[in-house]
Amino acid sequence: MADFKLDFYTPKKQIAHCGHATIATFSYLSQLGSLQNSMTSKETIDGRRDIQVNGDFSYMEQLAPKYISVIEKNAVLEALGISSDITLSDPMIVNTGNAFMLVGVTSREALDGLCPDHEIIKEISEKYGLVGFYVFTLEANILGRDASTRMFAPLYGITEEAATGMAAGPLACFLHDILKFRQTEFKIEQGYSMLQPSPSCIEVLLKVENCAINYLLAGGVGVVSNRMHVEI
Repeated sequence: MADFKLDFYTPKKQIAHCGHATIATFSYLSQLGSLQNSMTSKETIDGRRDIQVNGDFSYMEQLAPKYISVIEKNAVLEALGISSDITLSDPMIVNTGNAFMLVGVTSREALDGLCPDHEIIKEISEKYGLVGFYVFTLEANILGRDASTRMFAPLYGITEEAATGMAAGPLACFLHDILKFRQTEFKIEQGYSMLQPSPSCIEVLLKVENCAINYLLAGGVGVVSNRMHVEI
């Protein structure tokens, strides 16, 4: 049994996990002094996950990655309005609790210039059981970060999201296992390319045993921007 039960909803439907909302929740609970120790847990419709807290930082456990190759590569590129000559590798579906289509592009300019066709993204997402498309470049805006990203999830009513903890985890696994990055700690930024920028940064810690990712932690710090009182 978990210490806290959380439910997550997008404008369209309920979702099994939401990484940045989990991070914000437990970071805020820590700031309020409402956590008894550094190890706690959450329960969602997808089961129990461990949460690790270090000061204002909170980290959510994600599962070992599952990789699925994509046959409809041209359709994926068409959905983003790009050609194969600006991609880093073939599109791939990666799942560490939620499934995302990962697509790497060669530059921040290419990332900024995406022209997503939300109807095609929605169709492909529905077909493969995806939350959405997570597009990345290795050219980050801030020195010391490993990738800059954008996330489109029209199936869930999300035109573009500013932070996606459950997608940063799969990307870190992809960088480690597919693109052969040697480190096990990654910093993934997001939100810089939005029409109205809303920057974020997720830290991902891969737990590797016998040369394989056993599980991972994705986390960061929640910042209070507003307070309101709601009566239920």
